Amino acid sequence: MTTVGILGGGQLARMLALSGAPLGLRFLVLDSTPDACAAQFAPLLQADYRDQAGLAEFASRVDVATFDFENVPAESAQWLADRVPVFPSPRALAVAQDRLAEKSLFRELGIPVPEFAAIDSRAGLDAALAKIGTPCILKTRRLGYDGKGQFRLKSPADADAAWDALGAQAGTVGLILEGFVAFQRELSVVAVRGRDGELRAWPLTENWHESGILSASLAPARVDPALQAQALGAARKIAEALDYVGVFALELFLKDGVLLANEMAPRVHNSGHWTIEGAETSQFQNHLRAVLGLPLGDTRAVGHSCMLNWIGTLPAAAPVLAEACGHWHDYGKSPREGRKVGHATFRADSRGELAAALDRAGRMLDRSAQVAPVLGRLAESSG
Repeated sequence: MTTVGILGGGQLARMLALSGAPLGLRFLVLDSTPDACAAQFAPLLQADYRDQAGLAEFASRVDVATFDFENVPAESAQWLADRVPVFPSPRALAVAQDRLAEKSLFRELGIPVPEFAAIDSRAGLDAALAKIGTPCILKTRRLGYDGKGQFRLKSPADADAAWDALGAQAGTVGLILEGFVAFQRELSVVAVRGRDGELRAWPLTENWHESGILSASLAPARVDPALQAQALGAARKIAEALDYVGVFALELFLKDGVLLANEMAPRVHNSGHWTIEGAETSQFQNHLRAVLGLPLGDTRAVGHSCMLNWIGTLPAAAPVLAEACGHWHDYGKSPREGRKVGHATFRADSRGELAAALDRAGRMLDRSAQVAPVLGRLAESSG
């Protein structure tokens, strides 16, 4: 029986383990914390990601390794890759961990991106502000996610506050200044590439964020077919340049008919959770198929889906489960502000049926504000 090792024991590892059960797979999770939620469904090896003794034991017990979050040290992934197959590759992980390397790759591949500049000093910040202008966002090059490690500058007068907030990290994880994009829509393409180079992608997903954390996703997004082709073309360029194996997501801004690449996630992605119920093959099972060298599954959407993220605390499950198209996912985590603790997906045969279910559940859960932008898009699309 094949054992898949997963570096990181969060909800993504948990869902990978659940999706791998029908394939007869076993799993081993390596995580630095004793209460990793994936450990509820797979054996846990507790060790620091830089602990070579822990990594050695991990490598001895698995046939192939992958990861569920991008902050696994790239050097640890490379150490493992010298001993056991690791997918995606340590190089892909290293590029995705560094916003400067990531955006530089996008630009080299001819993929449109917002203006950006590396920042290594206070004077460098002033020079970049003069070039890029405001509004803009100062970010850490590494370790930031879900809105962390970011400071928005509305005018040059905010430079001192931005430097006070993040400047100390210029010499450690590095900083990057990015031009603010007044986008019309936020989209993502989730794609999978097999060991043989075959690439498949799910339909474009439209996303809404709250305080930098994904709040809701709607799929398939109602977009011009040319945009779907543009997104797939960008994903293909990235995957081939990195010789990527597995699932990844490319986050995009739509502005004036052009898709601008924001960032990529070298793993299964929050905006692809809807594929569990809403696609022929979920992102989780296709990731496992890819890293194991198995044939990729069909990525067609089945009807129309909306995923709602539960952040901090779980609401009552009953209003979701009362809907024929409602599906509930509890990650088994303790409540904490800003923490992703679960999600719900509504999958319906028509956009009208989806809108009705979302409206009812939103009112019952007191989450009308969360579902409002999705309902607005569904009404706009069907009008």
